[in-house]
Amino acid sequence: MNKNRKVSVEQLQVGNFVRLPVSWKDHPFLFSSFRIKQQAQIELIKKLGITHVFVDLQRSDVSVLNESEAKEQKSEINQEELDRLTKNMNKYKGERIESLKKMRRDLQKTEKEFDRSISKMRNLVSKLRNRPLNAIDDAKELINDLSDQLLNSDNLVLHLMGEAKNDETIYYHSLNVAVLSMLMAKELGWTKEEMELVGIGALFHDTGKLKVPPQLLRKKTPLTAPETNFLKQHPNMGADLLKLADNFPAEALPIVVNHHEYLDGSGYPKGLKAESLDKLCQLVTVVNLYDSLCHPNFQNKARTPYAALGHIFKNFKTQLNQEVTGKMIKMLGIYPPGSIVELSSGQFAMVMSVNLDKILFPRILAYDALVPKDQAPIVDLEAEGLSIVRCLPPAALPEKIFKYLNPRERVSYFLGSDSKS
Repeated sequence: MNKNRKVSVEQLQVGNFVRLPVSWKDHPFLFSSFRIKQQAQIELIKKLGITHVFVDLQRSDVSVLNESEAKEQKSEINQEELDRLTKNMNKYKGERIESLKKMRRDLQKTEKEFDRSISKMRNLVSKLRNRPLNAIDDAKELINDLSDQLLNSDNLVLHLMGEAKNDETIYYHSLNVAVLSMLMAKELGWTKEEMELVGIGALFHDTGKLKVPPQLLRKKTPLTAPETNFLKQHPNMGADLLKLADNFPAEALPIVVNHHEYLDGSGYPKGLKAESLDKLCQLVTVVNLYDSLCHPNFQNKARTPYAALGHIFKNFKTQLNQEVTGKMIKMLGIYPPGSIVELSSGQFAMVMSVNLDKILFPRILAYDALVPKDQAPIVDLEAEGLSIVRCLPPAALPEKIFKYLNPRERVSYFLGSDSKS
């Protein structure tokens, strides 16, 4: 049976989940689909000049009125009240649209900063072989800019960024691990110096992969045992490369060598245990694992950010520093940027950003069939009184919703500020 039913507006009652058959700009509601919360909303729907709406019975708390019940229904809301409510709703919707425009401008600004940082990463890597000293100086400048932003900005927001090109994943991965590691160091109360050491170590942690043949890194079939053993030497190869630059901080070098080592000795290349791994290494190991789970060599094995956090929490209790793991889960929120979610309104959405002061109320891009994609509302869950019901894999979305939300194959984060005044 079709769960959507076309009904007369006279048959509506509080608790029905409706979809309005009019353009988004032609009604005062923030969404075209919503659950009716008060009788006044029904009266407003009647004033739109429409005779019928669609009711989703599965998402409704109550059934619609039958025809005889509808005839007996009397409205106790006068025109003055309706006019006032319409005015307030239009004002609120206008404010939300303006807020949305500002959020989009802020996001574009953050994306430009992110693109500049990726461009710097490309230059760093190209300089590393021939002019290593210059590469390290440029990296220090990039890391210093990030640490200043982390320490001097109020209401820091972690934004979801655009896609990586196939041949540039090393830049995106390295910058992602650096940004998240520095953010973690800040949340753990570390000093600016420690934050910057973590940042520069994370930025260059995969440098050794520059010495690995590209065809091996891009190989789509399982690696042979010799190939695996060779790849496991990339931390040592990275350290050897960085030793050519005497301005690379010695305290950050263990991050490059040890970012695949685990506390119980099950990591590589040396199988070191907790007592041989400093706190900088332990932090970057957690962040590197998280990003690698989201973006493995075999994309069909990629985990969503939400699933990656759950996998780490459940399966790496003896291998990873649990204080760091707990802090990362708390910092990214239950639903990290890039997560696909279902809302209490019944809508599907993608988490776009997390305000670090309000992790339970991320900003989400909501799917609304009647709203053009480029005007899709980025919604503040707290402001709208909505909550997330569940997280789901992008593949579970219907095709039209998938295309609308455009889930990122490569989830990258960058720092911005809250657009609220």
